[in-house]
This record gives sequence, C-alpha cells and structure tokens, in this order.
Amino acid sequence: MNKTLGIKWTQLGIAVAVGLAIVVGLLALLRLDITGQSGSRLSEEYSYDLEDLAKIDPNLILYEESSAPISTGFQQAHSITARSGSIYVAGDMSVREFSTDGKLLSEIVFSDMPRCLAITDSAIYVAMKDHVEEYDHQGDRLAAWQSPGDEAVLTSIAVSKDDVFVADAGNRVVLRYDRTGELINRIGEKDEARNIPGFVVPSPYFDLAVAGDGLLRVTNPGRHHIEAYTFNGDREFWWGEFSSGPGGFCGCCNPVSFAMLDDDSYVTCEKGLIRVKVYDPDGVFVGVVAGPEQLAPGGVSHVCLDPVQCQAGGFDVAVDAAGRVLVLDTIKNVVRVFTKIQE
Repeated sequence: MNKTLGIKWTQLGIAVAVGLAIVVGLLALLRLDITGQSGSRLSEEYSYDLEDLAKIDPNLILYEESSAPISTGFQQAHSITARSGSIYVAGDMSVREFSTDGKLLSEIVFSDMPRCLAITDSAIYVAMKDHVEEYDHQGDRLAAWQSPGDEAVLTSIAVSKDDVFVADAGNRVVLRYDRTGELINRIGEKDEARNIPGFVVPSPYFDLAVAGDGLLRVTNPGRHHIEAYTFNGDREFWWGEFSSGPGGFCGCCNPVSFAMLDDDSYVTCEKGLIRVKVYDPDGVFVGVVAGPEQLAPGGVSHVCLDPVQCQAGGFDVAVDAAGRVLVLDTIKNVVRVFTKIQE
C-alpha cells in the first residue's frame, strides 16, 4: 500500500473514532439526570422489589415514635446533636437550641452556613464548609480556625477532652486538632503499610464520633463500613457490608450518619432507602429504629447507586441522655423522636 495513502486512512480512522466518542459523550450527558426527576429508569419488577425493601418486618422494629415531630423552623436543616437536656440543630444560617419538648431556647446566627456542630460544657464548635468556628454558650465567637484548604467540605465534628476531630469529605480525611485549632495529625489517608485502605466518600456525607472505649469511629461510606481508629491514626477494626437486606448498607455510599449509645452500640442512618438501625458494639445487626415507611413520604424513594444522584437527602441522627433516638428529617426539616419499646 502507498505509504502516504496508509497514513491518510489512519488519520481518517482516528478522526472517525474521535467523532464517535464525542457523539457518545454528548448523548450520555443528555441522558444524565442530576436532578433525579426522570426517575431511576428501573424495570417495574425492580420497582416492586424496592417497595418490598421498604417494608420492615415488625419483629425487627425496636423503637416507636414517642412524640410529635419538633419543627426546626429551618428551610434546610443540616446536623443535629444533643447535650445536657437540650437538642441542637444546625441549619440555614444559624444553630438553634431546643428543649426536649421542642421549645426554642436560644439561637446563634452566623454570616455563613453551618454544616455540623459539637457541644461541650464550655464551647460550641461549628463547622462551615471550609473552616471551624468556636463560640461560647452566649453566642460570642471565641475563635475562627484556619481552613484546611480550598477542597475542604467539613461534615462532622467530635470533641474528646483535649482533642477535636473534624471529618473533611472534600479531602477524604479526618483532621485531629487540639482545642486551640492547631492541627495535630491526619487520620485515614491511604497507607498500605498500616493496612489503611483510605476513605471512599462519593457524596458529602462523612460522619465520626468518639466512643466510650476511647477509639474514634468513622464512616467509610463508599466501602459501606464503620471503622475504628486510635487518635494517632492506627486502624483497629472495621465492620459493615453491602446488602439491601436489613442488616447491611445499600446504595452507593452508606451509612451517611451514626450516633453512639452508652454501651458503644451504634445507631446508623442510610439515605436513598432511608433506614435507621441499631448494631451492637461488634457491628452485629440488632434491629430497626424506623424504616422507609415511617421516615420517607410514600415509603421509599430509590436505592441511590449513582454518586451524581446521591448528593442530597441524607438524614442525621443523635442520641440524647435518656437514650431517645433523634432523627433529623432533612426533607421536612423536623426532629423525629423515637423511644425504645418496652418489653
């Protein structure tokens, strides 16, 4: 074959391939539904399966809704915690404190949107998107900490004695600070030598808490795990599995939030197929606080498999001193209160 002709045919083939790739890419973009309004495009048979998944065996349900929901008054609530007989909710541009019966007790207003918070006897720690601020209980700002970077998306805070832990979903790492805001170390970055696989965080849900055994618990939502770390960053153990059954975590990235009970049991919350469940200290499934039929309008929305469609809709959960489970419904912007059913 003529060498020049062969080169021209090769160039033409490359051009055609590139053109087809561009067309396919444009078609994919046109079909991509980042709003979810066009539905999941699942078959009717699978849609029926989802309805079945929304039904929880009554024998598994350990809690009941014990009071009317508490209205937060927010257009968009983000995070909940409980301490010293009060319920604190971050949303819109403020943090509001409520009594256990839903009375508004106090409010701190900010110039930025609070994403999460932690309460101690002496201070209130609030994370905006890219930095932490510290306030006293009268609402006066005590400090604003340095941002960990432009990519930061701060989603959870926990305080233990002299340490403050902050989950950064944007950088997929846990930041350990002292009480003055000085960074001590980073926890959970991929390190094969230390058997740390790294956090997989496809959506802005990345939660943590300090348990009674002195270990830090952190969600690894893309792996469907909760992992335990020392404060120096050694991974001690993990638990959790991918499953649509009641004992597992389904979708692209769950659990989205959790809280610790006094005996180091866990209360977990999933998005998509919204379920709040209880696991023992070893991660063994115990039962259900509430399922989709109780928590989601119509019983079930969808099993969220595509990270693009999993960027919103996650509920938050807390446990108060009386052992009540407080579920922050971010659809209706209310606090749902669940009490354990007495045998």
